[in-house]
Amino acid sequence: MGEKQEEPQDGVSDEEKTLSPHEAPATRPAWKSVLLVLICTLAMVINLASSTSVSIFLPIIGDKFNIPANELQWLVSAFSLSSGCFLLLLGRLADLHGRKRFYIGGTLYLGAFSIGCGFAQNSTALFILRGLQGLGPAAFVPACLGILAHAFPPSRARSAAFATFSAGAPIGGALGTQIGALLTQYTKASWRSPFFLIAGLACLCAMCGFLVIDPDVPSTEPDKRVDWLGASLVTSGLVLLVFVLGQGSSASNGWKTGYIIALLIVSVVLLCIFLLWQHYLEKNEGTMRPPLMKLSLWSRAKGKFAVMQIIAFFEWAAFLSWYFWAQLYYEDYLKLSPVLAGIRLLPMTVAGGLCNIFVVLVVSRMPLVILITFGTTFTGVGALLFALIDPSAPYWAFGFPASIVSVFGADFIFAAGTLFVAKVSLPHEQSLAGGLFQTLTQLGTSFGLAISTIAFDAVTQKEGAGSEAPLKAYKAAQWTAFGMAVLCTLLAAVFLGGVGPVGSDERRKSEEPQKEDGAEIPSA
Repeated sequence: MGEKQEEPQDGVSDEEKTLSPHEAPATRPAWKSVLLVLICTLAMVINLASSTSVSIFLPIIGDKFNIPANELQWLVSAFSLSSGCFLLLLGRLADLHGRKRFYIGGTLYLGAFSIGCGFAQNSTALFILRGLQGLGPAAFVPACLGILAHAFPPSRARSAAFATFSAGAPIGGALGTQIGALLTQYTKASWRSPFFLIAGLACLCAMCGFLVIDPDVPSTEPDKRVDWLGASLVTSGLVLLVFVLGQGSSASNGWKTGYIIALLIVSVVLLCIFLLWQHYLEKNEGTMRPPLMKLSLWSRAKGKFAVMQIIAFFEWAAFLSWYFWAQLYYEDYLKLSPVLAGIRLLPMTVAGGLCNIFVVLVVSRMPLVILITFGTTFTGVGALLFALIDPSAPYWAFGFPASIVSVFGADFIFAAGTLFVAKVSLPHEQSLAGGLFQTLTQLGTSFGLAISTIAFDAVTQKEGAGSEAPLKAYKAAQWTAFGMAVLCTLLAAVFLGGVGPVGSDERRKSEEPQKEDGAEIPSA
């Protein structure tokens, strides 16, 4: 009896997979595989340390350069903004011209501009250098994802590799906070010292990458042209959009300021033109150059790829908003030193490590919807605790549990999300698809800081100079983070049902039909 042919669940035909086979790397020693994962993880650690460690010494930089409190968030946002806006383009270039090359170049670039930040003599120079600094991770983070996807075909080893890599995010954020606080408080160079440390670690990554990463395999795509017009459109549109979100509340007439309205309109128009241009290129593929981002990629796994990207965006908006305002609450409101503030956030490091160990153990057996739903719920609980915090209560009542649970969502989404993206992407799309995932998390960071700053400023203006005004403003920012986390939970519960485990369990391989090219696709 003939069976009805089902459409591929990931939206990729077997013919397309045959055209882009998974180039299996030569067998490498186990120690080299371990080192490969570790240097990619270290790169993620310095990426997040570069992004978040600045938060711990923002008040010191603000006093040094007389930066208003409502503009300090740009020292965090500028890095995330530039990184997020160039991830798509540099991910595409890494797929085409060599992931190892972009890993080494990106880490060296980050090191160079970290040194520049350390020697900055005024706020303008520091803002500009922070923006340029973010281009380094835009090159090496998608390259890391492509390197790991190529080095580890679907297996428990791949799950462990991606979970370990994902652990670099919370570890980098937490260690960046702790080490940044210690260096700021106890070294002569003060806030400049963390930048110099990051520069040294970035150079170490470049040297180790040169020795350990497998040689680049030529791209299997027949057409290697780059959509420069699309890259210009999406980069310009995203830069203008996040700039408007960050400056709207602090402009001379707020959101009614003429240039704010004009730039918002221009950004939306540019992004719409980008989407139309990508649709046109994909529709005429073969006669025109390949699109920077195939819009059909968003429909993979029956649209669940798109849902995962949206959840990643809002989860990182919620988590980094909670993290940013929690640090400022400790330092600006409670007047704690950077070291004491860092100690109060230390439980994140332990919780983050345990979360990723948990992911390695269960990702091949636990449905994706459970991981994501519970993770985002816990992030929301962390923000809720700070939204209800009582300054007179002991740290163990609000601060301690918040530091533990808030990191669950970021860890679960980063680890499971990168595995999901790798499984529904073709081999020659790995860095691009990983770059798209990272783009959404980086832009989510900028978006979350911008929206929570709007809430903070609105309450500050409303309450005036009252004694309770600062506390109410901090709580308003945390309520905003809570709302974004709740949105993630609802999206996961409603749209990710039916997606099975995204990790590969080798014990069940013999019971499952073999997939051509190893592109194992989660059920949807």
